[in-house]
Amino acid sequence: MEFRKLLHIESRVLTLRLSEGAENDVQVVFGIVSKALQNIEDLPVIPREIEDILTISTAERHRWLKDGRLQSAGTKTVKLRGRARNITFHVFDPQHVEDVLDRDLVMVWREQDAATAAENRRRAAGKAAMKRAQRSGRGTAASAGYGPDENSHSSLRGWEDFENDGLLR
Repeated sequence: MEFRKLLHIESRVLTLRLSEGAENDVQVVFGIVSKALQNIEDLPVIPREIEDILTISTAERHRWLKDGRLQSAGTKTVKLRGRARNITFHVFDPQHVEDVLDRDLVMVWREQDAATAAENRRRAAGKAAMKRAQRSGRGTAASAGYGPDENSHSSLRGWEDFENDGLLR
């Protein structure tokens, strides 16, 4: 008998539907399901599952994985049916995923990303304004009001370090 069709899984609840008089089958299926669920909490989480669990987008998963906020437990390589090549993807440790959920790190990371994006936009706008000022023939950006001029900071020590790091725009 094909028991997979009789087993229904929904939100962590397993429901088995059998016909009357199948008491022996219940014990067989119970044994199979129990064995399959043994150590399931230690299985690595695949990318689609982590996106569903954390309610994040694929772009966020890639960004956070790249900068180390989302920690990979390794990679897994599979060959899909009908494909000539193997596909390799990162898998994640369930305890790390649980920690991210418990500490609500997704919201913290999204706020950090928003602040970083705003800062990047501000820097790009400043650079664009400086280039426009230089191209329009108004001289340097400093004389056009986009930064301090050379005379105002010549007496300060270490000013060049700030200027080289791009902290003064």
